[in-house]
Amino acid sequence: MTTDPEALLPPYDGIKLADVRMVKSDQDAAEALAALSSTDVLGFDTESKPTFLKGEQSTGPHLVQLATDEVAYLFQIGAKPSVEVLKAVLESKTILKVGFGLKDDLLRLQSKLGIDTHNVLDLSNALRKGERNTLGAKTAVARFFGQKLQKSKKITTTNWSLPRLSDKQILYAADDAHVALRVYRRWRSDQAAAKAAL
Repeated sequence: MTTDPEALLPPYDGIKLADVRMVKSDQDAAEALAALSSTDVLGFDTESKPTFLKGEQSTGPHLVQLATDEVAYLFQIGAKPSVEVLKAVLESKTILKVGFGLKDDLLRLQSKLGIDTHNVLDLSNALRKGERNTLGAKTAVARFFGQKLQKSKKITTTNWSLPRLSDKQILYAADDAHVALRVYRRWRSDQAAAKAAL
């Protein structure tokens, strides 16, 4: 008998593979830049190949995910056109980037790629309602949508530096960015509704 209330929730229905774009060519990069630059808020996350040895330094990020309301764009670090687009979007002071637990992501982007990210909102802190701990995506999805976000430990710890990612990796990574944007939109609309009711 489980005592975890989240375990009883219906599963969160995430982004579909058809709505994920792997940015590989110059044309992909141009299309991604146009779409990402024309929005007010983006969901944002990164993935790094896990480290297993004590003292081992991460060589990440290996993948950067940016999501609009409709599409998630995945940038493999090392693919040539990626960094210029990422720099333009992440350093933009007009586009808000939202995600969960972004402190390490920002440090790694700075140290590995020289990207100085601006206008970022870490939902882990912003959504806390007096809780002592930061809030994760799973808890936020349960709170705002009444659904259970499946987070496979097996996929979390896969090798994100592979030149070819599996469909499961692609969906997992895309969902991380897309769910952050969905939670943010819902949070803001709930705030607006609460204000209007006063």
